[in-house]
Amino acid sequence: MPPVLGSRRNFAARLASLFAGLGIVEALSGSSAQAKAPTGPQKLDYEGKPVSDGFITPLIINNGVIYVAGQGAHSHDPNATFATDIDTHTKKVMDSIKTLVEAGGGTMDSILQLTVFLTKIEDFEGMNKVFKTYFPHGGPARTTVAVAALPGQSLVEINCIAAVLHAAKKGA
Repeated sequence: MPPVLGSRRNFAARLASLFAGLGIVEALSGSSAQAKAPTGPQKLDYEGKPVSDGFITPLIINNGVIYVAGQGAHSHDPNATFATDIDTHTKKVMDSIKTLVEAGGGTMDSILQLTVFLTKIEDFEGMNKVFKTYFPHGGPARTTVAVAALPGQSLVEINCIAAVLHAAKKGA
């Protein structure tokens, strides 16, 4: 029996990486890769607009791969005007991940890998319950670790790697 290639997500991610690496999309569209694609990594902010400075860049795109920096529940609400339960924190973090991946030209199904940091391993089941709602077709590869604390009193922080499936939004 031949080996199974995996899910549609794995196939799509591999295909997207192959196309990006070979420049097939540019060749088929008749455009030059150098005319469209920037040379080197694109550093973008939360809205998908280019950033030129700053200590932490939330989104980087390079060679058809999207890298999202760790997102905590506090990341876009420094006043912490939300409930402090794992469900609320996980939803806020996953919404941030979704926004950033889409700004980079991917989808939730193009996420290849996530790393989850929890301040209490006892929150694993609560985090997992919310997590599953963002991945109805099955989740990506994932690592979950417990840590002593996270910035901004977040209960969870997540970073990820995803494949670019289409051109990212162009910022100002």
